[in-house]
Amino acid sequence: MEHSLHHHHGHMPEISALNKSFIIGIVLNFAFVIAEFGIGFYYDSLGLISDAGHNLGDVASLILAMLAFRLARVLPNFKYTYGYKKSTILVSLLNAIILLIAVGIIFAESLGKLLHPVPVQGSAIAWTAGVGVFVNGITAWLFMKDKEKDLNVKGAYLHMAADALVSVGVVVSGIVISYTGWSVIDPILGLLIACVIVYSTWNLLHDSIRLSMDGVPIGTDSEQIKLLILSIPEVIDCHHLHIWALSTTETALTAHVVIINLSGLEKVKMEIKHALLAVGVQHATLEFEHNGDCCGDERCL
Repeated sequence: MEHSLHHHHGHMPEISALNKSFIIGIVLNFAFVIAEFGIGFYYDSLGLISDAGHNLGDVASLILAMLAFRLARVLPNFKYTYGYKKSTILVSLLNAIILLIAVGIIFAESLGKLLHPVPVQGSAIAWTAGVGVFVNGITAWLFMKDKEKDLNVKGAYLHMAADALVSVGVVVSGIVISYTGWSVIDPILGLLIACVIVYSTWNLLHDSIRLSMDGVPIGTDSEQIKLLILSIPEVIDCHHLHIWALSTTETALTAHVVIINLSGLEKVKMEIKHALLAVGVQHATLEFEHNGDCCGDERCL
């Protein structure tokens, strides 16, 4: 991946702006869900009713993501010494799973239509899909600029972009079928859209699992971090280096650092922390050792 999904320049996306984006997205999509359910019942369209159910799942995902951002701001306590920052990672993993479940439903429905073709409903349903493109497109746009900074924002963006794509598919297939009568276009397009969603979701799932297992965040190179620490004057060795994600936007590090003279410890510590902050490591815990001393662990690496 060319760009890190884990923000590695140390600045959390503006919380208030993101909250506003989530609130607008939730309100827009919930209003669309109610309208789609209503039209689906009026025209007796199972397709629209099931799509409204899927969109209701997206509203739930947006609420979860917003809740995770709120939880990340809760102050640490004696039971949760990092606060609830990890909840952002768990929610991003849950959203990736929800997206893949949605893909499974699209696959099943498309295969069912392929085996048992059904005529596409009237113009009112095509117009409803068109409104879906607009609503989901606007919501995806709200998250576009921050989607590479945070996994939850990326998850929200992917949910909305995927739904917009599905709605585009409904509109396009409706137009093609109305002119040609080829009902088979609808399920084929559904299968293609499902494949696109799987491709775009896979990295979100992979990164979420990696962060939930305290792996080194994507875009952070542990070898380069070690070289950065070793480049600081007075530092002669670095071992027991551990790097993990506190949240989808914050990185933590612990390390044992061997220096020439402990009298210059404070200066060296400040230089290391400043250098680490510049590459997106906001929380660094360092243990210093004098040259020739041993930390007492035979596994020093």
